[in-house]
Amino acid sequence: MTEVKGAQITPELYAYVLAHNPPLDPAQRALVELTHRLLPDVAVKQIAEEQGPLLAFLVRLTGARHIVEVGTFTGLSALSMAQALPEGGRLITLDISEEWTAHAREGWAAAGVADRIELRIAPALDSLRAMPAEPHIDLAFIDADKDGYIAYWEELVPRLRPGGLIVADNTLFSGDVVDPAPGSLAAAVKVFNTHVAADKRMESVLLTVADGLTLARRR
Repeated sequence: MTEVKGAQITPELYAYVLAHNPPLDPAQRALVELTHRLLPDVAVKQIAEEQGPLLAFLVRLTGARHIVEVGTFTGLSALSMAQALPEGGRLITLDISEEWTAHAREGWAAAGVADRIELRIAPALDSLRAMPAEPHIDLAFIDADKDGYIAYWEELVPRLRPGGLIVADNTLFSGDVVDPAPGSLAAAVKVFNTHVAADKRMESVLLTVADGLTLARRR
């Protein structure tokens, strides 16, 4: 049996991790607090606090100028990535909720990055299929309905430039991917993980960051 290596994430250790990451700026912090105050029942949909700096880091690391996000919610992930874009960079984010994304728009405006972000309200597959078919995307972030992940992946991969990156969230699904209930969202995520690992167009790693984070690079 493979030895499990790594620290157990206690509240104290998690606080230590956050203390040694770049802190959220006032606009990011305001979005976190607003989401938990106004949408407590679904606030779990927001990315974990440590993921904002990580997404920004990946934007800078890849030199991404054209980002596509599937799943906006209240806009923290889009905000984090947009702030890291170089001059002239653009982020297109896809969602179906006018209610949740209204908070996102306010947060982006407060942070001064609204001009870098284009929000498209429509089924994400429709929006993806309307995009140019040739490789042009530098970085994509998938954090939406889990049973749609494979379809989003298949639309994004051909549009990803060589060396471009796809980041997929919640790929451990609270650990339920190990033995998911048939027909559950965890089962859909497990099928997605198998699909990604078998895709020869990409090289991928599955990481135990937050609720599981997959990074995949276009060959």
